[in-house]
Order: sequence, then structure tokens, then C-alpha cells
Amino acid sequence: MAHQYPSSYSLLSRLIITPCFFIFLLFPLSSISSFHVIFTSASAPTIAISKVEQDQEALALLTWKVSLDNQTQVLLSSWFGRNSCHHWFGVACHRSGSVSDLNLQNCGLRGALQNLNFSSLPNLLTLNLTNNSLHGTIPTNIGSISKLITILDFGSNHFTGVIPEQLGFLTSLSFLSLASNNFRRSILPFIGNLKNLTILHLYENELSGSIPQEIGLLRSLNHLKLEINNLTGPIPHSISNLRNLTILYLHTNELSGSIPQEIRLLRSLNDLQLGINNLSGPIPPSIGNLKNLTTLILHTNKLSGSIPQEIGLLRSLNYLALSFNNLTGPIPPSIGNLRNLTTLYLAANKLFGVNGLIGPITPSIGNLRNLTTLYLDTNKLSGSIPQEIGLLRSLNELDLGVNGLTGPIPPSIGNLRNLTTLYLDENKLSGSIPQEIGLLRSLNDLDLSNNNIIGPIPASIGNLSSLTNLGLGHNKLSGALPLEMNNITHLKNLQLFENNFIGQLPDEICLGRALVNFSTFGNHFTGPIPKSLKNCTSLFRVRLERNQLTGDIAESFGDTPPPPSSGGRVGHSTEIPSRYL
Repeated sequence: MAHQYPSSYSLLSRLIITPCFFIFLLFPLSSISSFHVIFTSASAPTIAISKVEQDQEALALLTWKVSLDNQTQVLLSSWFGRNSCHHWFGVACHRSGSVSDLNLQNCGLRGALQNLNFSSLPNLLTLNLTNNSLHGTIPTNIGSISKLITILDFGSNHFTGVIPEQLGFLTSLSFLSLASNNFRRSILPFIGNLKNLTILHLYENELSGSIPQEIGLLRSLNHLKLEINNLTGPIPHSISNLRNLTILYLHTNELSGSIPQEIRLLRSLNDLQLGINNLSGPIPPSIGNLKNLTTLILHTNKLSGSIPQEIGLLRSLNYLALSFNNLTGPIPPSIGNLRNLTTLYLAANKLFGVNGLIGPITPSIGNLRNLTTLYLDTNKLSGSIPQEIGLLRSLNELDLGVNGLTGPIPPSIGNLRNLTTLYLDENKLSGSIPQEIGLLRSLNDLDLSNNNIIGPIPASIGNLSSLTNLGLGHNKLSGALPLEMNNITHLKNLQLFENNFIGQLPDEICLGRALVNFSTFGNHFTGPIPKSLKNCTSLFRVRLERNQLTGDIAESFGDTPPPPSSGGRVGHSTEIPSRYL
């Protein structure tokens, strides 16, 4: 994950954090010595430093260089002599001749920090070592580095041990990243000393314990990212002091307790991610105060109660994920106010044994014209699929499966020309498959299994030439399979079991040689087993029993592997989908 520096830094300051890989494009290794040093005009010494001080800075850097591996030393071959401001790669200086910035991000550095004498760099403003292969602990003498330092980035390395409390001495820091390392133990209260921080990234470590109350002292914070750790305990109420926060990531931890009511005070928030924790209790109605939110992720917790009507006040939302909780009650009609929404996950709220979301799908969902992803599966939704679903012309993925929906599939579903995934399985849908299904030419996955659908398969299904998964099993479908099904040559999974089909199986069923699972059991098919099955080199599940087919499948395939469970969802994983993780 790339780090973003505060926009308040000047263009000149941004130039000194040019990644190594970009520098190499401009300056081959053989000409590194020609790389010109940059002088900064930041608020640091303008009076020339003494020769002794300049020698101390150079010696500190050279001593560290020789402690690094050979390849790294080659990279730093321009580091020689007694003047670190003279063409040293990755080094920038104040006009006084003192080192101001050390930027070696993305350089493949290998080694440790133990031999870097931080106290010999008294005027350093930026130390950026992100995305290297540095290891070991951060030395406690880090606290003796320049008190002027504003940017300290050790992210994406292999550092271990605890975060040293001496970092609390660096009170001028505005950017601190120790992300994507292997730091252990707790976040210490010293963090509250760094009152000038605007960016704090500690994500992707092995930090444990609770989030300290002192985090609330960092009133200048814009970004707080503590995700993907082992943090426990409640979200501290002091977090309400962080009124300038725009990004708050606490997801993928083991946090417990309720979402604090004080969250309503963080009115600058754009992105709030609390998913994959053990949070319980209701979603506070006061969340409706966060009018600037574009992303709200609360999935995979133990949240209960109903979705508050106030969710409809978040009119800037693009992404809303409340899946895998214990939420109950109806989908509030106010959700139709979220006209900027592109992704809506309300799935699997009966995952932990409660009733899940109930009632009909609100027709106001048709207002969400920008939706590309809509997952309402695995709840207790009832009633019919509203005609208004056909207004969601930007949809790519629609999952209404595993509910109690009744009535026919609305013909308006044919308006969803961008759909690649349509799951309506495991409901109580009736009526026939509408001819308009053939308008969904981008479909890859279509699952209508385990319903009460009647009538023949419409010939228009042959238009769906991109289909890889087709699930029609366990319905009341009848008639012969349309010849147009021979046009669907990319099928990997074809489930026709437990219906009332008649006639012969298509001769060209394996024309595309892609078929993996093929189940037609429990029908009235007659005639020979298709010879084209011999071409299905990937086929490993075949169920043809309880038909009137002729021929011996064992002559072509030998022993058939154990059949899959007919109760599984076609093309679905039983695990939490990766889209939520």
C-alpha cells in the first residue's frame, strides 16, 4: 500500500522523496555519482555548519553503509568522502551544508539500523526508508535524531520487536509510518506526545492490546490506520477528539464492544472501515451525522438490531458493506436516498443463527442508479423482486439468493445489460424464466436453482455465450432443452437436476471442452449419452441417474468420482467471499 504524504509539503520537498526505481530509470547504476543533491530551504540552519559537524554526518552515514549487505553498498557507491552533500545518492541538504533529507524508499536495502548514529543527524527533516528489506529492531537512540524531523517512514520492511517509546521525543513529526512490518506488543501511551501528527500508519503488524486513550490527543490527525493487527478491547471514546480525521481504518482486528456514539463527532470522515472485528450492539443512528462519508464498512462483526433509517442521510456514500452481522428487520426505504452508491453489501445477516433482514426489497432501491454491485443474499427477505430492479442499469453483480422471495422473475431484469453475475437461487420464485434473460449477454454466472420455476428454458438463453456457470436444478422446469444451448460453449458447470425435462441431451454439450460439473439426474431425458462427453477432458463430476438414457458411461469414463452435493450453490464458495476481506 502506497503512502501518501501531506499535500502541504512543497513541490521541492516532494522531489526529495522520489522512489529509487524511478531514479534508476533516469540514472543507471554506473552513473549514480552524477546524481545531483537537492538543497532545501526549509526552516533549518542557513548558517554554514562547521567542518566537524559535516564530518560527523558523513561518518554516521558511511558507518551505516558498511554495515549493510554488499548489494546495498554497491547501490550507495556514491557515498564516499567527507561531504555527504556532494552527489550522495538519496541525500538532500540544507543550504547550510547539513543533511536535511535521507530518502531511500523502494531501493531494496538489506540490513539493520543498529549502526546508524541518529544523533549525528541533528538537522534531518525527512527519513524515508519505506519498502526495503531492513530488519531487526528500531534502536532506542532513534529518540536522539533531529527534533526538527517531520517525516519518518519505516513502512514495508521486516522490522521486529516493540515500537520504542523514544519515538515520543520526536514531537515535530507530522507523518509517522511503521506499517507492514512485524512489530509486536501494544501501542504505548507515548503516542499521545506526537501532537503534530497528521498521518499515523501502524497497519499490518502484530500489535496487540487495546488502542490507548491517548490516541485522542492527536487532534491534528487526518489519517489513522491501525488495521490488520491483533488489537483488542473497545474503540476508545477519546477518538471523538479527532475532529480532523478523514480516514479511520480499524478493520481486521479483534476489537469488541459497541461502536461509540461519539463517532458522530467525526464529521470530516470520508472513509470509515471497522469490518472484521467482534463489535456488537446496534449501528448508532448518530452515524447519519457523517455526511461526508463515501465508504462505510462494518461487515463481519456481531452487530445487531435494525439498519437505522439515518443511514439514508449519508448521501455521499459510494460503498456500504454491512454483511455478515446479526442485523434484523427490514431494509429501510431511506436507503434509496444513497444515489451515489456503487456497491451495497447487506448479505448473510442470518449467518450467526438469527433471523436476518426481513420483509420485502424496498422499491426505493431502484433509485440507486449508480450501483454496480448489490448483494442481499442469505437473509429472510420476502415478497417479490421489485420491477424497479430493472432501473439499475449499471449493475455488474446481483445476488438475491438464499432468501424467501416469491413471485416471478420480473422481465425488467433484461435491462441489466452489464450483469456478469445473477444469483436468484434458493428462494420460492415461481413463473417461467423470462425471454428477456437472453438480453444479458455479458453473464458469466446464472443461478436460478432451488426455486419453483416452471415451463421450458427459453431459446433466448442461447444468446448467453459467455456463461461459465448455469444452475437450473431443483425447479419444475419442463420440455426439451433448446438447441440454442449448443451456443454456450464455455460452460464449466451445468446443473439441470431434479426437473421435468424430456428429450435428448445436446450432442454438442462439450463442444468447448470446458465442462467440469454436469448434473442432469432426476429428469426424463431419453436417448443416448452424448458422445461429445468424451471430449470433456476436465470433467470430474457427472450425474445422469434417474433418467431413461441409453449407453454405458463407464465405457468412456471409468469410475465416476463422488458426486457433489445437490444442495450447494452453483459457482459459490461456502467461505466468506474475498470481496469482504
